[in-house]
Amino acid sequence: MEEEYRVTVRTAMTPNAGSYGTAQVTLLGTQAVSPTVSVGNGKQRLTPGSGCVITVRTKESLGSVALVRLCLEGRPGFPDLDWLCQGVEVTTLSSAPEGRRHTEYFPCSKWLRTADGSIVLWSRRVCIVNLETVDVLKDHRVQQLQIKQKIFRWSTFAEGLPHCVDMASVNQLGPNMSYMRQSPGTNLLYLRGFGEMACSWSSLEDMELLFAHNSQGTTTAKYVHAHWKEDSFFGYQCLNGCNPLMLHRIQHIPPNMSVTPDMLHPFLPEGSSLEQEIKLGTIFLLDYKLLEGVPANTINGKQQYLAAPLCLLHSDQQGHLKPIAIQVQQTPSPQNPVFVPSDPELDWLLAKTWVRCADFQCHQLTSHFLRTHILGEVVCIATLRQFPEMHPLYQLLMPHIWSTLQINIQARMSLLAPGGVFDKSIGCGLKGIPVLLRNATQQLSYRSLCVPDDLEDRGVASLPQSYYAQDSLRVWAVLHSFVSNWVDLYYNSNSNVEQDAELQNWIQEIFTHGFLQLSQSGIPQSFQTKMELSKFVTMIIYSCSALHAAVNFSQLEFSLWMPNSPPTMNCPPPQSKGSVTMDDFLSILPDVNVTCSVLITLSLLSQPGADFIPLCQYREEHFSSDAPRRLVEALQRKLKSLSAEIADRNSQLELPYPYLSPDRIENSVTI
Repeated sequence: MEEEYRVTVRTAMTPNAGSYGTAQVTLLGTQAVSPTVSVGNGKQRLTPGSGCVITVRTKESLGSVALVRLCLEGRPGFPDLDWLCQGVEVTTLSSAPEGRRHTEYFPCSKWLRTADGSIVLWSRRVCIVNLETVDVLKDHRVQQLQIKQKIFRWSTFAEGLPHCVDMASVNQLGPNMSYMRQSPGTNLLYLRGFGEMACSWSSLEDMELLFAHNSQGTTTAKYVHAHWKEDSFFGYQCLNGCNPLMLHRIQHIPPNMSVTPDMLHPFLPEGSSLEQEIKLGTIFLLDYKLLEGVPANTINGKQQYLAAPLCLLHSDQQGHLKPIAIQVQQTPSPQNPVFVPSDPELDWLLAKTWVRCADFQCHQLTSHFLRTHILGEVVCIATLRQFPEMHPLYQLLMPHIWSTLQINIQARMSLLAPGGVFDKSIGCGLKGIPVLLRNATQQLSYRSLCVPDDLEDRGVASLPQSYYAQDSLRVWAVLHSFVSNWVDLYYNSNSNVEQDAELQNWIQEIFTHGFLQLSQSGIPQSFQTKMELSKFVTMIIYSCSALHAAVNFSQLEFSLWMPNSPPTMNCPPPQSKGSVTMDDFLSILPDVNVTCSVLITLSLLSQPGADFIPLCQYREEHFSSDAPRRLVEALQRKLKSLSAEIADRNSQLELPYPYLSPDRIENSVTI
């Protein structure tokens, strides 16, 4: 029986979406395949915003049109321009009267290139593989994954690290996985021109001159400059600085830290003791053992130095967290003294500065790069390789992870490459990067990636000034509720989770390539329940949006006054007390050109793009339809309310904590 279909091919409204070429359209039905028809000839053109209408006639019924195959062909004598197709509408003309004709929409929103061959579009229908009943769609899922697995392959950046995408250039990603970030227009004028000044700072006053020219409008940076020497601000940064993930409550003093109760007694409440304070839960630890064995860099021809400090802190009755003992290196010895607040002022300041330098290394490579960038890349590759686009988790996750491939390829080509900022200006250097990341990967646990578990294990949520903890719990709760509802929408039961072969292959690939089959990490190797799945997906979305906002967009403000967060140290750790002068202190800090090189990089990384997309502001087609739309609308109301609550809280704080306000969180890692 002959059938007739009206097909409308729409080009996106984007100014450069059009192409001189023609589109070849084929309808794939449940019973047969249509002839291929050309679109873009005659008076119809693939111009921005256009809708080209053609008629497709078949000699036999296609059944239900399940898929549309598109291919772009170039026009001889014209430039070979890519084409951004918005979507295709298919109306069956011959099987029903005018008023009852069925129209199916096949969204696209992708660039097509002549060199890439054809792509296949599916309708709005999204489902898991074990609930798919149409054979042609089952076949398409398999074929799509086979194609993607040839394009997106696993590679190794360094042994013992999570695997990365096997691409050396952003160009290999193609137009649909790459993007052009719109710069916010950062003013770097006052940081340039110091490149040849490979010398120590002559005075704090010179640093303050540089700071004054670069801190205009940065309230937090000015607060840091005014308070960086204070013990209470040191403790505040452990909770709310750009690395709020290191501090944890302890039940006993580490055996490799040579402190005694008598040594700490003067810094505890009157009438109390170290044992009592530990029982009360007021003693905390920063332990940078990840840095032990990490080789230090050579910068400006000078050997640099790293340390792996231990720092004890006490939460006092006024709610302030203050350091009470610092051992700069892990192994106790007479040449590795424990510094306390009653030591000479410069001794104590230098000890704290060694902790801040160690924190800089761990922040950049573990809290930031490993837990947001690398995790996002691993999940993105697995998602492309194991989920077809019609899988509901592909739809949910991709807006939060798609940009990680480009930004990480760029990082490996620039920041982490010879001649980049890590090579020229940061203490761990190129030789130290894989060692530190390997140490962190070995110790990375699933609980530490999940906010409620992490805060419970570290015991920091109840501290009065722990604004990161307070806000992260609220953002997590909103995201988890949304994800749970999304999972409920597509998985009717726990058995549907267990039987979803695509899902099980996905998590196994993440476990293998992201967590290197380290079972002690606690990362799931399979999913049995909807609850397990919802928690894991929430963790991914949180890490690639909220956590990245907290550890990335805060870093310039806490580092602009360099002595607060030095990226390297020019001299070895102190071996005794009482001999440090201000000249010594200045000579230990990074050189002038190193300081400015790092600040230029942080200035570029810390500014949200002009095309910033806030958390869960989805632009993808699927989120605008029926049940998904209602879930998103409810989610966005909760996030808007949370932003207002955080703004109200911040209005009453001397130093606001804005980084986890949902309107300040970017939807994915784009910088």
